[in-house]
Amino acid sequence: MEVSVTQENLARALSAVGRVASSKSSLPILSNILLRTEGSRLLIAATNLEIASTYYIGAKITKPGSITLPSRLVSDFIASLPKRTVHLSTKGAHINITSGNYSSTIHGIESDEFPELPVIDEKKSVHYSLVTSDFKQSVSQTIFACSNDSTRPILTGAYWHSFEGSLYLAATDGYRLAEKKIINTKSDISAIVPASSLQEVLRSLNDSSEVVDVLFDETQVRFRVGEAEITSRLIDGKYPDYRQLIPKKSDNTATLDQSEFHRTVKIAGLFARESGGSITVGLDNDQQQVAINSVASEVGENSSNINGVVVGAGCITLNSRYLAEALGVIDADSVIIRFSGKLSPFTLSAVDKDVNYIHIIMPLKS
Repeated sequence: MEVSVTQENLARALSAVGRVASSKSSLPILSNILLRTEGSRLLIAATNLEIASTYYIGAKITKPGSITLPSRLVSDFIASLPKRTVHLSTKGAHINITSGNYSSTIHGIESDEFPELPVIDEKKSVHYSLVTSDFKQSVSQTIFACSNDSTRPILTGAYWHSFEGSLYLAATDGYRLAEKKIINTKSDISAIVPASSLQEVLRSLNDSSEVVDVLFDETQVRFRVGEAEITSRLIDGKYPDYRQLIPKKSDNTATLDQSEFHRTVKIAGLFARESGGSITVGLDNDQQQVAINSVASEVGENSSNINGVVVGAGCITLNSRYLAEALGVIDADSVIIRFSGKLSPFTLSAVDKDVNYIHIIMPLKS
């Protein structure tokens, strides 16, 4: 293989796919990055057998070919070179890299040992084109609610599904639930995407990305952002019917300033560390206030009141971190909270803006 590329393009591609290469795998080839000519472009790819990341860059190809190289070494080396043309030439499992006065030889592994990259039949797949900002917001508002418990693999992913003519993204760890309505759709989809794969897609987004193409087949999903593609296995299984957890109505409601409520919850959480993060949210219909209280026997206690539009009276005990994380992803000036009793689900949603998002937190026993 003999190829010439720009340092900027090669460094960007190596950085994008290098995060997927696994340095902890028992298979040495999985810690390598594949370089392979395809037509007039150079394909850069890495996989850990769960996720595959590919990136195409323009290249002047004198002689086609392929090789795999140690991910960290080649990425760091190319990133350190000056911004000029980089020449790559292979001989067996070795590659010579030259750029100006810099020249290095790196020992790689023959590309024959590299796993086959996943293929998706685009004509048979379910395809969505999402505005990058909408995709980023939807994923960011949900994946933090995914579970980290590997014994319940279904809950370690985000649930992409169609319901009553709309595409939804949902996540739950059994203690909280986040749901986001993304777009209207005529397609039917039901797929669980690993949270780790979605995090990798988020890291791949940049300011120049306008659209994220999402393609589903029966076992895989592919996210295409410009010249980059990330393909992931889907989690096999049936996602729980979470909609039965969403209350149809609530006895107590309060409309509050989002930033003030968020700040108050974070402050209360500082005093709640000894008590498992529990804080009490109380509604006072007469005073039109919401009280946030937390107690730490050795440190002290905290009590704050927020003015709002309050209907009903009662209190509920919640995990302060769950509430703070939910408030942190809501893009709205005001939020509305709802609950019926101490043991009923607590719902949080936006007023006016961001109305397609709802977050539910299960209460703690006080």
